[in-house]
Amino acid sequence: MSTIELAGRKTLVLLSGRAYPELADEIAAELGITVMQTTGYEFANGETFIKPDESVRGSDAFVIQSYTSPINQWVMESLILCDALKRASAKRTTVVMPFYPYARQDKKHRGREPISARLIADLFKTAGADRLMAIDLHTAQNTGRVRAAEQWADRLGGRPIAFVHKTRDPDVANKVVANRVVGDVAGHTCLLIDDMIDTGGSITQAANLLFDSGATDVVIAASHGIFSTQATDRLKNSRVSEVIVTNTLPVAPEQAFDKLTVLSIAPMIAQAIKEVFEDGSVTSLFDGRS
Repeated sequence: MSTIELAGRKTLVLLSGRAYPELADEIAAELGITVMQTTGYEFANGETFIKPDESVRGSDAFVIQSYTSPINQWVMESLILCDALKRASAKRTTVVMPFYPYARQDKKHRGREPISARLIADLFKTAGADRLMAIDLHTAQNTGRVRAAEQWADRLGGRPIAFVHKTRDPDVANKVVANRVVGDVAGHTCLLIDDMIDTGGSITQAANLLFDSGATDVVIAASHGIFSTQATDRLKNSRVSEVIVTNTLPVAPEQAFDKLTVLSIAPMIAQAIKEVFEDGSVTSLFDGRS
C-alpha cells in the first residue's frame, strides 16, 4: 500500500529523493505504507529530472530528502520534485528534510553576506512546498544551544549544566575554536551535545577542554553526523567513550567506528508526518516544546 486515506477525505503519499532512500523506507515502514515510485535521472550536461510515477492529484504529498553530499544536487532534485507535484495537482506538499541544507548560514555576521538558509526556504516556497519539516535546526550558541542543554538537563533529572564557549572565524569554513569551560565539571561524566558534527574539530576540542577541567568521562551526542574529512579519525582517536548521532544523514561504512552509536529518527519523523496529515499537533511529540 502506497497511500493512507483518512476518512475518505484525504490521501497521504510518501515520496523520496535519491539522496537517502533507506531513511524514507524506514519512515514508510513506520507508517505502514510504501514509498511512491519516482523516475529520476541526470542528463549528460548534469541537469536533473524527477517525477512521480503515479497520480498525486488531491493528495497530501510528503517529500523526504536528507541533504548529504553532493548537497546542491539533492536540493535541486527536491525543488524539481516539488514543482512536479504542484503541476500534478497535489493538494499540499510537505518537504521533510531531516538535515536542513545551508542551516549554518542563517544570519548575517557582516555586511554583504547572504542568508542562505532563508534562501533555501524561499526556493521551496516558490517550487510549491507548503511546509518544511526539519530536525534540530542550527541555532546560535548563546540561544538555542543553551535552551537545548536546559531541556536535556531536565529530562535527565535536573542535572547541572556547563557550557563550552566557542568562537568561529567567519572567513574560514569549519574553523571553530573551543576556548573555555563555563561551569564545574570536575569529577563528572559530561554529556556534550551539539546539533551537528562536521569535521569533528570543535567537538573534540570541547571534549579535551572538559577532560582538562576534571571531567572523568565525556559522551558526545549530536543530531546530525555529517562526518566530513578527518571527522572519523578525530572522533575514534579522541578520549571520549561514545559518540551518539541519529540517522538524519547516512553513515557510510568508512565513516563508522567502534565508539559510534547511530539511533533511528524514523519513528519520530513518521509520527510527525502522521500528526501533520491528521491536522494534529507536532509539538505534542515533545511535551509541548517546539
